[in-house]
Amino acid sequence: MDIKQLYQLYKQHPCITTDSRECPEGSIFLALKGASFNGNLFATQALEKGCSYAIIDDPKVYEESMGKENKESDGKGNGGNGGITDRLILVDDCLQTYKDLAREHRRQFSIPVIGITGTNGKTTTKELVTTVLSEKYHVLATQGNFNNDVGVPKTLFRLNADHEIAVIEMGASHPGDIKTLAETAEPTCGIITNVGRAHLQGFGSFKGVVKTKGELYDFLSRREGSVIFINADNEHLINILPDNAWVSPYSTHVENAADCVCGEVVSCAPFLCFRWRETQTDLDEKGEKAQWYEVQTHLIGAYNIDNMLAAITIGLQFAVEPRQICHALASYVPQNNRSQLTETANNHLIVDAYNANPTSMEAAINNFRIMEVENKMAIIGQMGELGEVSREEHGKVVNMLRKSQFDKVWLVGDEYKDIKCHFRKFHDVEEVKAAIAEEQPQGYYILIKGSNAVKLFQLPELL
Repeated sequence: MDIKQLYQLYKQHPCITTDSRECPEGSIFLALKGASFNGNLFATQALEKGCSYAIIDDPKVYEESMGKENKESDGKGNGGNGGITDRLILVDDCLQTYKDLAREHRRQFSIPVIGITGTNGKTTTKELVTTVLSEKYHVLATQGNFNNDVGVPKTLFRLNADHEIAVIEMGASHPGDIKTLAETAEPTCGIITNVGRAHLQGFGSFKGVVKTKGELYDFLSRREGSVIFINADNEHLINILPDNAWVSPYSTHVENAADCVCGEVVSCAPFLCFRWRETQTDLDEKGEKAQWYEVQTHLIGAYNIDNMLAAITIGLQFAVEPRQICHALASYVPQNNRSQLTETANNHLIVDAYNANPTSMEAAINNFRIMEVENKMAIIGQMGELGEVSREEHGKVVNMLRKSQFDKVWLVGDEYKDIKCHFRKFHDVEEVKAAIAEEQPQGYYILIKGSNAVKLFQLPELL
C-alpha cells in the first residue's frame, strides 16, 4: 500500500496505537522500535487483543506469522489463527510511515498551524500561545513534551473537524530534527523562541544549534503566505531570517525598535508583572499614543517577558482582542515544573527542574539574583548532553553563583565534583534528601534548577 491507500484504511479505523498494551477494538497497531524495544514482536498480540490491522517493518515477523498460519491451517485455506497475516501490513520503515500518515491527516485540514521551537521557552511559549488563542478559537496543542518525531505525529492525529488552529511544539537534539518535524507538521507560520548552548553533544557546536533551529525558517520561507514571529532583539535569529520572510516582530527595547509589539518588565516580586503595547512608535495610525496594557502574571522570571510577548504577537496576528490577551496571560498558572512558585509550610520554592542547559541556567540564576526577596537558597543540579565543554559550562555556573552571593548554595551531581568552590556538593538527589531531612531548611526562597535526569523534582515535597 502507498500512503494514500494506508490513509483510506486509517479513515475506516481512525485510531492508531503504538503500545501493544493498549489496543482499542478496531484500531491500527503501528510497530515502532527503540533501543530497548521492538514493536514488531508484539504485532500479532495486538491483533489478538482487538486491533484490526498491524503495520510492521520486520519481514521476519511477517514470514514467521505466515508460516505459523499455514502450519495451523485446516487444509481448507482457513488460517488457524484467524488469518492474521491478512491483517499484517509490511512497510519499509514504521516510523517514517507514522510520520507520512500524520502528514496526510494534517493535509485534510486547511487551518493555521503554528510551529514552535527554540532552545529554551518553547514549552512555556506553547502553553501561553494556546491560552491566548483559546480565548477565541478551538485549539489543538501539543500535550506535555510530545515534541519529537513520535510526539508530533501523535499530536497531529488528534486533529479533528472542530479544531480551528493548531499549535505544534518541535524539539531537536541533532541536525535535521526540525527539518523532519516541519515536513511532517507543515506549519503555516512559526517561531523560534531563542537559540542557546544546549544538546551540544548532539549538535556539535552552537552553530549547529542555530542551523538546526533555523530549519523551521527554511521550511516557512518555501511556503507561500507563511508568517515568522521573531524576537527582534535576538541577533542570532535576525541573521538567519530568509530574505523573503513575512515577519511579525516583538521587542523589549521600547526606545529603539519600530512598528512591532513591545513590552517591558514592571516588577518581579516575585511574580513577573509587565506592560505591553501593539506598536513601539510614539503615535498609532490615528495619531494617538498607543495604549499600554499591564499584566500581573503567575510566572517567575523576568526572562518570561519574551515568552509573553511572543504569545501576544501571535494572538494579535489571529485577531484576539488585547483585553482577551491580557485576561489569558494573567490567568495562566504553570503546571509543568517550569517557572513555578510553590509556597509550602516552611519555604517558598521556585521550581524549574524539568530541564537545564547553560542558557536557561544563566537566566534562572540571574533572575533569582534580582528577585526582590530575602533568604535565598539555590539547589542547582548538573546539566546533561554538553560533551567536551561540560566542565567549562559547569564552571561558568559556579562563577555565576559566586557573584550572586546567595545565602546558601547546594550543587548536585558529579560534574561539580572537581570544581573548586565553597559551596556544598552532593553526589545525587538521595544525598540531598538526607540533608533536607537532617537540617530541615525553613524561611527560604529556594531556587531548584537542574536537568530532569538529576531528579530534583523529587525535592519540593520535602521542603
